[in-house]
Amino acid sequence: MKNGLIVSKLKNGTVIDHIPAGRALAVLKVLGIKGNEGNRVALVMNVESKKMQRKDIVKIDGRSITEKEAQLITLIAPTATINIVKDYEVIEKRKLDIPEKVEGLLKCPNPSCITNNDIEAKSRFIKESKSPLILKCDYCETYITEEDVLRQILS
Repeated sequence: MKNGLIVSKLKNGTVIDHIPAGRALAVLKVLGIKGNEGNRVALVMNVESKKMQRKDIVKIDGRSITEKEAQLITLIAPTATINIVKDYEVIEKRKLDIPEKVEGLLKCPNPSCITNNDIEAKSRFIKESKSPLILKCDYCETYITEEDVLRQILS
């Protein structure tokens, strides 16, 4: 056997590839996967990659990704691709891209922000920079980074 990985092919499900090394556990958290849901999950971390030096991969049998989950994954793994598999074939490959506006997904860290004090107000961040990720609250202009986003998701 050559240097390689042995992970069985999915019949139906989702493969999230090109996750920055070390971020696969955060992706599982976004998806609410704890391991007792009954879906078979393959988690590969810190493997060699031609494009990224090192990457993580998550394969989930029998599970699709919602739009909200895809948006959150984009924020913590901007290089990720989501592949939808049906009958062992990739039928859709989505390259994620950080949207210009991120609404209702994150909490503004500023305790005085209107979004933290009015139940009607939904958080809204504007993308200031993709790499490194910097978002600005549309209401109070507080900045958050990729690390801030990770902390929120993992807490």
